[in-house]
Amino acid sequence: MTDSAPDSSAEIVTVLLPEDEYTHPPDEAENYNESMYLNAFDLGQQAGGWFRLGNRVNEGYAEMSVCIYLPDGSVGFIFGRPKIETNDVMEAGGLTITVVEPFEHLTVEYEGRICLLADPSQMADPRTAFRENPMVDCTVSLDYRGVSPMYGGKPQYADGREIETLNGFAKAHYEQHCSVTGTITVGAAEDGGTGTVLEIDGLGLRDKSWGPRYWQALTWYRWLPMVFSDEFAMMLSVIDRGEGKRPSASGMVLVGDEYHRVTDCRVDAEWDELGQQTTMKCWAKTDEREYEITGEVLSMIPLRNRRTTPDGDELRTRITEAMTKYECDGQTGIGMSEFLDQVVDGWPIGVPQPT
Repeated sequence: MTDSAPDSSAEIVTVLLPEDEYTHPPDEAENYNESMYLNAFDLGQQAGGWFRLGNRVNEGYAEMSVCIYLPDGSVGFIFGRPKIETNDVMEAGGLTITVVEPFEHLTVEYEGRICLLADPSQMADPRTAFRENPMVDCTVSLDYRGVSPMYGGKPQYADGREIETLNGFAKAHYEQHCSVTGTITVGAAEDGGTGTVLEIDGLGLRDKSWGPRYWQALTWYRWLPMVFSDEFAMMLSVIDRGEGKRPSASGMVLVGDEYHRVTDCRVDAEWDELGQQTTMKCWAKTDEREYEITGEVLSMIPLRNRRTTPDGDELRTRITEAMTKYECDGQTGIGMSEFLDQVVDGWPIGVPQPT
């Protein structure tokens, strides 16, 4: 008997092409989602925001979110499900994301209304928050230019076959750190008005994913994109998929003009009485070295997603979106701490129960 040669077609490779910056023909999955997300922060002002479009064309709508963190601690937020009929563009509900040059230059434009919350924690009950807080005009015009290589892409078999992800979170995903310039205006900005104009000259991160998505496909995750300078930035990710295994850890560190892959990381958080992150101690390891990072939440807004199963069960997901200040290697940075948890018996599953 002789040993057979290994099946090279079973090898998994990651593919990313310039055309992936644009929309893809949707597959047949009802929950197909093509998503673009971009954040932007100005450390000097301790302000910024994030913007997301998720085209769920097979369900006939897009998920549209705009979130602005203002220097006084207030947050402007809007979410909608505007109707769409095609997946041809990333444009819905007043938010437009345009690819000017793949891997190099994107723009974000928004014109519409947002809910201005002096106490962002009220968004835990969206109906009450939108009823009791003012709706104000908001315009956004931002330019994103890559300061790093691309990280990620579409995993597939070496022979081109796709990996089945019908009940997953996405079949492809990539990220990039960027410089960001432009203007965010919240409220009336005319003479005598009470509006706020943020002239942004900062940094951020963008990501894109496509494929089937349910927000309930993961048990919990911790996603920490952060920027210190255009030559030093990170993304740390810890994901629990409910498989009884150790949560998976991944990410990258931008050093100069190249990414070093994170081979392991930890995110240890302190929590308030609602189970929301307040501070973090993080550790990350690459082949080159180890890093210790601390984080302090500057401004937090709790969001949620709900889905009813075919059996009539309601599934609830909480996502705490926090603008966060980071310290590492004597440098001060800024970014997000995005913590997603499924809510079980009224409590986020990945957060220790209060004693």
